[in-house]
Amino acid sequence: MRSQGQMVIGALIILVGLMFLIGNVLDVNVWAFCWPVGLILLGVWLLLRPQLVGADVAVRQKLLGDIHRDGLWQVANEEFWIGVGEIDLDMTRADIPVGETEIRVFSFVGDVDVFVPEGVGVAVSSTAFVTEARGLGQKRDGILFSFHQASDDYETAERKIRLEVTSFVADIKIRRIAS
Repeated sequence: MRSQGQMVIGALIILVGLMFLIGNVLDVNVWAFCWPVGLILLGVWLLLRPQLVGADVAVRQKLLGDIHRDGLWQVANEEFWIGVGEIDLDMTRADIPVGETEIRVFSFVGDVDVFVPEGVGVAVSSTAFVTEARGLGQKRDGILFSFHQASDDYETAERKIRLEVTSFVADIKIRRIAS
């Protein structure tokens, strides 16, 4: 099964390729059209995205900078949109609800570090141009590949964290911390 992020990136690449092909055939300056339309669509997307994901998903957007969560905090379904930055989620003392909690990260260049206590199932998937992923007993890095990994106890765990990362450059670290 392919991730939603992988489908979006693939569709965008196809769309840009078709626009350049049509531009070459019709001898049209595609960039003169693409930049204004792209900026307009990006603005509309940023304004409407929080309403599109549903009321139970929090959306946090930041162009540059870091997001840190540690100590006592409530883990919930959430989306992070970051241009360039780092996301640190320390869940060792957090209140993780029963069931599956989904955290999505969309970034241009993103460093995602997640600290999870023992007994919590973790599944990670990443779609990126360049990926370096460490954790859950694996280390993978490469160009243009999808990374999918789940902890051994994911299916049977009472509390589960599903992390989906879509990025141009992604550095992902998942660490298990003993309770």
